[in-house]
Amino acid sequence: MAHLRNYATEPSCEVVAIAELKENQGKLVAEHYRIPKVYKSADEMLAAEKLDGIVASQPFTRHGQLLPELFKAKVPVFTEKPLAGSIEAGEKILQALKDSGTWYMVGYHKRSDPATMYAKAEIDKLKESGELGKMRYVRILMPAGDWVANGFIGMIGGNDPAPALTWDPPASDMDEETYGAYNAFVNYYIHQVNLMRHLIGEPYRATYAEKSGVLFAGESDSGIACVIEMTPYQTTIDWQESALVAFEHGFVKLELPAPLAMNRPGKVEIYKDPGGGVTPQLIVPTLPWVHAMRQQAINFIAAVKGEIPPLCTAAEALKDLKVARQYIKLQRGV
Repeated sequence: MAHLRNYATEPSCEVVAIAELKENQGKLVAEHYRIPKVYKSADEMLAAEKLDGIVASQPFTRHGQLLPELFKAKVPVFTEKPLAGSIEAGEKILQALKDSGTWYMVGYHKRSDPATMYAKAEIDKLKESGELGKMRYVRILMPAGDWVANGFIGMIGGNDPAPALTWDPPASDMDEETYGAYNAFVNYYIHQVNLMRHLIGEPYRATYAEKSGVLFAGESDSGIACVIEMTPYQTTIDWQESALVAFEHGFVKLELPAPLAMNRPGKVEIYKDPGGGVTPQLIVPTLPWVHAMRQQAINFIAAVKGEIPPLCTAAEALKDLKVARQYIKLQRGV
């Protein structure tokens, strides 16, 4: 629902095959999207098909098992976020990627929302021009809410039993409880960890973690303060994620819809008050009716064709895992 339906309905892409361990579901999905070939495993598919790219939306705690095998096809690969369930697994993936000579895009779909793409371009212009002074502060608000937003309407199920899977080993530097907390944080908030670096445009580190798990604070390499507020409240039928990028004389504000919301981009506000008698401006652009997951598919296809670079590489995604580890250590002391 997040990936295949966007690739299958995108004119610039041809889905030639799927690999699905759940045999009945694979057959039903292939029939629905008119996909000519269905394989019982990725190995079978890679042995039989000549592919331009692979989309592998899998549990991230088995990326270390699966991705090195997929890289052997020597074509670009896309997965959901995060890179892996531990820094060690992430480093293993990067080494396998380097040995393969291909590239790998990690699916942080918020980067592909038309609102984020617009906001990022404006932020970079403001940093270069100095029109609003220096960037001083970035705040991301991430309340838990209805992330599905009716996005599962039309989902196909085959009632197959759950397949047996191999999983990556847990991180060696954490006990079971700490590793569980790390994985929970990475699973839910790694989007915001990644978006923070994207908006700032430079590396940052965690400097403070409030004990209840609501507040994450950090500082960028050049001294920009940053904060992530993690579910200070929650909603039931809404999604209220936002980001504020503050300069000395104005701001760029970003509001993002639920991850599976269809045909709806986020919203952007740009406020400029340079002073000196200049009338302040509030700019609210009108954006195309494209949702982030679809634009992400379009962006991966464009990267496969060599038209643009991948929006988030594996090397950058490894930095997210390291920032998450800094946060957990600050919060839990281990």
